[in-house]
Amino acid sequence: MPDWIIPDWPAPANVKALVTTRSGGISPAPWDSMNLATHVGDLAERVEQNRQRLQQYLQLHHSASHPVQWLNQIHGTVVIEAPIVAQGNSEQPVPTADAIYTTQPGLPIAVLTADCLPVFFCDQQGTQVAVAHAGWRGLSAGVLEKTAACFACAPDQLLVWFGPAIGPRQFEVGNEVREQVLEQAAANVDCESCFTKGDSKSGHWLADLYGIAKAKLYAVGITQISGGDFCTVEQSRQFFSYRRDGQTGRMASVIVLGDKAG
Repeated sequence: MPDWIIPDWPAPANVKALVTTRSGGISPAPWDSMNLATHVGDLAERVEQNRQRLQQYLQLHHSASHPVQWLNQIHGTVVIEAPIVAQGNSEQPVPTADAIYTTQPGLPIAVLTADCLPVFFCDQQGTQVAVAHAGWRGLSAGVLEKTAACFACAPDQLLVWFGPAIGPRQFEVGNEVREQVLEQAAANVDCESCFTKGDSKSGHWLADLYGIAKAKLYAVGITQISGGDFCTVEQSRQFFSYRRDGQTGRMASVIVLGDKAG
């Protein structure tokens, strides 16, 4: 899958991560083609075939020995630990959360996005990984801080990578969004600089999701942050974007622990 993204970050060799793109699946427009979400109007049979293609890739290239652990995402701050035995049948309920972590080798954990910010975490020893779904609501309410708090190591021992999200030139929001983000930010978090006046509508702002995420992580002691140079709206050939297209597919950000650090 030539344009799937392998994060460029200083993670241990046993930490394997990727972000899918639009390419590599079988879904027709408007979900073309690698839609991995079951809630966007695509046929369940097509989504399952796309997920099987992803699973095969993970088994061949990313040390996956269990099925992907999916989430029912609700733009919240709940963080869960992946089960010791990964979900393996359709009757097992999909857990509701917006972030997930694991210490189990071979268990892929994932979030789905199409403008929201996917964030990978790992410790420097390669013993624990996590991935979070951070839209502006979850980001403002602390989903990244809660994910970081699940690690046994000190924050300065964590590595973080920002995946593809809506960029700061495209994410126009109302004043109520800006006010909520600023009200929920801790005193030591500078989110105000992450908003600039928008041009198209009076009272609207351009918001920098990457900047807000970085400010909040810096405030808890996480400084080893990579990525954050994408825009799902502008890079239309590669990424799904709900803001741009409305009905569309979802990409998966997946991370897996190998058996040991390389």
